[in-house]
Amino acid sequence: MAKSAQVKQKGARAPALPGRLLPRSFFEGSPRLVGPRLLGKLLVHRSNAGVMAGRIVEAEAYLGPHNDPPDPAAHAHRGSTPRNQVLFGPAGHAYVYAIYGRYFCMNISCEAEGLAGCVLLRALEPIAGADLMAANRGLPAASAHHPLTAGPSRLCQAMGLTRRTHNGLDVTSASSPLQVRDDGCSVPEALVTVRIGIKHAIDWPLRFAMPEHKCVSGARNLTGTRVHLT
Repeated sequence: MAKSAQVKQKGARAPALPGRLLPRSFFEGSPRLVGPRLLGKLLVHRSNAGVMAGRIVEAEAYLGPHNDPPDPAAHAHRGSTPRNQVLFGPAGHAYVYAIYGRYFCMNISCEAEGLAGCVLLRALEPIAGADLMAANRGLPAASAHHPLTAGPSRLCQAMGLTRRTHNGLDVTSASSPLQVRDDGCSVPEALVTVRIGIKHAIDWPLRFAMPEHKCVSGARNLTGTRVHLT
């Protein structure tokens, strides 16, 4: 696979991917900081069917076991296992896990190697390949306006992401089919609220969303505190 944003597929030149690739250093901070900074960035999947891209509009931070207190909702809070070992590696790698035996969620590893923080991607705004996303969801192309990627499992289904194929991929590598890129979108504020869908540390304010964005999961009922991003 070529090392530039333009790659050849079956002898043809593929279109350039949007924006610029984020460096690994972007992900090497605490998930508390990386989470809100990811808002507005693009998750890009260069699949066999074509390029799909979505703007990250909602994310949740999960803290590594070195934090005081440790985050009991994080997969890494009891240490490294075969399931979560990606989290204990270098920052900027996809950690994809299965839920309910059939759906998937995607995180990106953060912090220095061994510290195991991560950010869960909760919702995207489709930017490119919406028809492909609809097809992956089993919806007709005319449903591309549907909330295709609102919620972590819908996001993975629409983007065609699975644990078997995408877990461990380096999202900072130009040769990776899964990347996080920056097209210059400015997000001056984030809405900060508590995490959802978990049983522990439910009052920790580690969920971040683009205020009033229609693609955020549960957008109509979302409330929280607005904070300025630097």
